[in-house]
Amino acid sequence: MADTEPVRVPEGATGALVLASGKVIFGRGFGAPGTAVGEVCFNTAMTGYQEVMTDPSYAGQIVTFTFPHIGNVGANGEDVEAQNPFALGCVVREDVTQPSNFRATQRFDDWLRGQGRIGLAGVDTRALTRLIRLEGAPNGVIAHAPDGAFDLPALIEQARAWPGLEGMDLARDVSALQSYGWEDGLWTLGQGYATHAANPEGPHVVAIDYGLKRNILRNLVAAGARVTVVPATASFEDVMRHEPDGVFLSNGPGDPAATGAYAVPVIRQLLEIGTPLFGICLGHQLLGLAVGARTSKMHQGHRGANHPVKRTSDGRVEITSMNHGFAVETESLPANAEATHISLFDGSLAGLRLTDKPAFSVQYHPEASPGPQDSHYLFDQFVSQLRKRA
Repeated sequence: MADTEPVRVPEGATGALVLASGKVIFGRGFGAPGTAVGEVCFNTAMTGYQEVMTDPSYAGQIVTFTFPHIGNVGANGEDVEAQNPFALGCVVREDVTQPSNFRATQRFDDWLRGQGRIGLAGVDTRALTRLIRLEGAPNGVIAHAPDGAFDLPALIEQARAWPGLEGMDLARDVSALQSYGWEDGLWTLGQGYATHAANPEGPHVVAIDYGLKRNILRNLVAAGARVTVVPATASFEDVMRHEPDGVFLSNGPGDPAATGAYAVPVIRQLLEIGTPLFGICLGHQLLGLAVGARTSKMHQGHRGANHPVKRTSDGRVEITSMNHGFAVETESLPANAEATHISLFDGSLAGLRLTDKPAFSVQYHPEASPGPQDSHYLFDQFVSQLRKRA
């Protein structure tokens, strides 16, 4: 709606999504009361809403879930990808219901409230998704006011004043503050996560945490690696102090060019000495920047658990989980970098490898969580590579 039109708060509305354009979408607030400002995006996954909300790559973002029934399996202490949720809030179609799953320990709305995150229900999420697809991911404020009182002009101004993700380094905000070891493996029904599963004789992988998901570490352990995590701002000397056999470059939020100001020099030094590298998502983008490629902001981004990707080596198609709003520009790849995976949705670069260094990366999330497991082989491929070099 235009700025000059009076905005009437519908009866019973306790939540709102206020966009920088001046458009206001009302609904029913749940979770924590309050406001949060960020980029509004959408995710098409049918499962894994708790993993999505705790994925550090969603820092600075408000997630619109296109699947209408979010919250119907409740929440538990196992289905989290970080200690805290990093998505600012979520927008859903239907009200959160009583959970119907034997693993649930509480309602999703209660979990959100306890985590200080805002939810908005009763929204036509298909219409909102179409708006994002046509106009790009907008800046917005999600608000939950149990009394139904909203200062809409102030909320619109708050949305307009937010600078947006382009040029924003968020890896520092979500990264670990100090190094630590990781030993847990994958989850199995009836047993939970495998504890102390790391192989003490396995290759040592140092994971640089730009906002990593725990299931990445579990997959590295399941592939046979010993894992040490270091902060995003770790120097080359900090990384090498752990005597890695290989280095993993993690996923994370924000603009890769901004994070690259301190991350790219470290990656370049690792490449110079021939350290094997494996990058995912932001780590993929940072590897691209380190070899001279360019990254750019996408119109709407890729977020979901059903993204088809073609492997260029043999034409095989993998169904993948994705969550990114920036991409490496294929045409900017240097001569020593080749595309290994291509998105079948829009032809964007989904993976690369260096022809003169032991380094490769993918734009998608092979650890899934949520999503398919078509690409778990990449962890085995990386750890096997390290074993051969030992």
